[in-house]
Amino acid sequence: MMFVDFFIQVYSMTLRLNIVNEEPWKHLLESNNSVLLCGWHQQFFSLIRYSRTYSKFRPAIMISQSRDGELVAGVAKRLGWHTARGSSTRGGRSAMDTMIKHVKKYGFGAHILDGPTGPIGKVKPGIIKMAQESDAYVIPFYSEPEKAWFFNSWDRFMLPKPFSKVTIAFGESIKFAKTRDRRSFENQRLLLENTMLPGLVLE
Repeated sequence: MMFVDFFIQVYSMTLRLNIVNEEPWKHLLESNNSVLLCGWHQQFFSLIRYSRTYSKFRPAIMISQSRDGELVAGVAKRLGWHTARGSSTRGGRSAMDTMIKHVKKYGFGAHILDGPTGPIGKVKPGIIKMAQESDAYVIPFYSEPEKAWFFNSWDRFMLPKPFSKVTIAFGESIKFAKTRDRRSFENQRLLLENTMLPGLVLE
């Protein structure tokens, strides 16, 4: 665990981050609105080091109960993030309830849309449920490095090459109205998916 932390911290320090369109959602948060950042599993590495700057907002994120999830959760906690442990395959209902309660209380969280097992580019319905129940604005984020390696994994995990410039851009806020109609709910999920898909980085 210590080695993982050390690697992430040292490696991340080589990246030259360019942050775009961050102020609008911060203004929402500072105006007592709830905010949920969301992005693809492929791209979360670029934001790890910078996410420490959000610790003052008492953020929360859902992380799976897998062995890999244990490593990620340890890193997240040391960066000042609360972790709700669970996913669609195990412990998801409890983790989602924890996320909703946390965002209602503190107003801020983040979610990986297609994690932890994909398929790539598929928005799972949990984010819509969390946003509705916590009355939160959903804020897409995207990571685009100048140069990167792509892993042979389900998400084509993207590791920016050392010393490359990485742009982290935030999209426009989206608000999802509560609905019990399945078609309306699915339309909301598709809206977010279609909004996010252009941000996937392909080799």
